[in-house]
Amino acid sequence: ETKTSPTRLTSRAPDVHHGFVVADFFFILLRCMIGLTPNMMPTKVTTREELASLLAEHRRQQHRIVFTNGCFDLMHIGHVRYLQAARDLGEVLIVGVNSDTSVRALHKGADRPIVPDVQRAEVLAALACVDYVVIFPEPDPGALIATLQPDILVKGGDWPLDRIVGRDTVEARGGHVQTIPLVPGVSTTTLVQRIRSTTA
Repeated sequence: ETKTSPTRLTSRAPDVHHGFVVADFFFILLRCMIGLTPNMMPTKVTTREELASLLAEHRRQQHRIVFTNGCFDLMHIGHVRYLQAARDLGEVLIVGVNSDTSVRALHKGADRPIVPDVQRAEVLAALACVDYVVIFPEPDPGALIATLQPDILVKGGDWPLDRIVGRDTVEARGGHVQTIPLVPGVSTTTLVQRIRSTTA
């Protein structure tokens, strides 16, 4: 099976018509959601203990387990492209979601997170490119990565390799770390700023 290279996922040129950008978002979103049925979502949101047990079966089947994490507050095109690219690196994609307490510890803003953690997890679980979602309360995913022992650790391209939490854990067992380029100018922070500017 040929895997899509994350480096090919670049933003469209600035002069592309807005309609094509919107169409691109829904195309990728549809790609992520194909094959998903509503009753799958509750089973995809799990605890680290349950997930560690589930991953044992995936390893018996020699599935490559990919892990990434983030706040995922206000989902946007950058999130969707990133998650699809991460899923293309293996057979199982786990998404660690910062809990509300964890997000507040990151000092992203007094009003963050905007969306509660259980809702953020459910939105992520609605994507077929995501296999499991687990909420973690710590400021970083180090302990979660140590428990799950993924084969591939994925972070956004804005993270230097030497600052990626969990890198040592993954590389110690022969895994590797992969960064994926972000979509320029697209983030939850910029979305919040735009919303505020239009309602001020």
